[in-house]
Amino acid sequence: MIDAIIILSFIIAGAGIGFYGVDLLPPDTLKQVNSLEGLSFATGGFGALFGLLLGLVAQTTYRRVERQVRDMPVDMLLSRSVGLVLGLLVANLMLAPIFLLPIPSEFAFIKPLTAVLGSLMFAISGVNLADVHGRTLLRMLNPNSVETMLVAEGTLKSATAKILDTSCIIDGRIEDLLSTGFLEGQILVPQFVLQELQRIADSSNDQKRVRGRRGLDILNRVQETFPDRIMIHPADYEDVPTVDAKLVRLAQDINGSLLTNDYNLNKVASFQKVFVLNINDLAQAMRPAYLPGDTIDLKIVKQGKEPEQGVGYLNDGTMVVVEEGGSYMGDEVCVIVTGALQTSAGRMIFARPEASVMA
Repeated sequence: MIDAIIILSFIIAGAGIGFYGVDLLPPDTLKQVNSLEGLSFATGGFGALFGLLLGLVAQTTYRRVERQVRDMPVDMLLSRSVGLVLGLLVANLMLAPIFLLPIPSEFAFIKPLTAVLGSLMFAISGVNLADVHGRTLLRMLNPNSVETMLVAEGTLKSATAKILDTSCIIDGRIEDLLSTGFLEGQILVPQFVLQELQRIADSSNDQKRVRGRRGLDILNRVQETFPDRIMIHPADYEDVPTVDAKLVRLAQDINGSLLTNDYNLNKVASFQKVFVLNINDLAQAMRPAYLPGDTIDLKIVKQGKEPEQGVGYLNDGTMVVVEEGGSYMGDEVCVIVTGALQTSAGRMIFARPEASVMA
């Protein structure tokens, strides 16, 4: 029913504008027309046809927006609505003095144009800020909620927005990390990071081009899987030259966390008091700690430095040196850990075949 009303409204509006718009033509033009009534009906018909096209576009847009609003979580819908209202309120308060300025009549269009553009800008800014700080906004509106009381007591920590950098997107592990549900809060992808990904994907270097396209593919998959959590942030800093510096600046401005696997960016951001979540540190911390006496099912893939040694690798890439394992080349055997060594290149585990130990 609503679809028919929208389309019919545009048809009637278009026909009316076309029919009565003839009166706006210059008098000289009207004198040259044999039948003014026939011209009015012709323009009215064209107006109705044009209104039909606009009505179909409006009806399709309405259904798309309705579907997005229906699928949107309640907390996001409320926070965006409040952000929109606050943005329009601020726009009206700031634009009110402009209407008091003495502007010549020939420039009278400046006032309504400024009002429309200013309201649009502040409305979009309010919605974007609500996306980033939506949960905080809802807590302010409902100070008696359980979550608010827990945050006030220090029992529950507020989930801050996480800002993705380019290396973290290309790395790809962010997709699995989000799937686990251990990562809380809104995930922000700055516009300048998207631009850097596009530059890498358009690079003349084959390796860079593959990495850039991989990053864009991963980002598209993540956005399709988690549409309510991934947000493109429009912020940019023209006075900041590098992407890393822009990431740190954005994290400071919104009090967010930086999600990366870049060692140098980690150090620079930490020095500037920005909280950093390093995926490499997480992977290192999640590696299983094997103690002497633990057993591992391991495939021997190559010979070691010594004639009787065999070498295998764990799923995380840790090298296992198996004494008396050279004869098991290509086989999967059960080995018993005898020790471990941490080197600058990583961790190394030493083991022996369970059969030789039992013997």
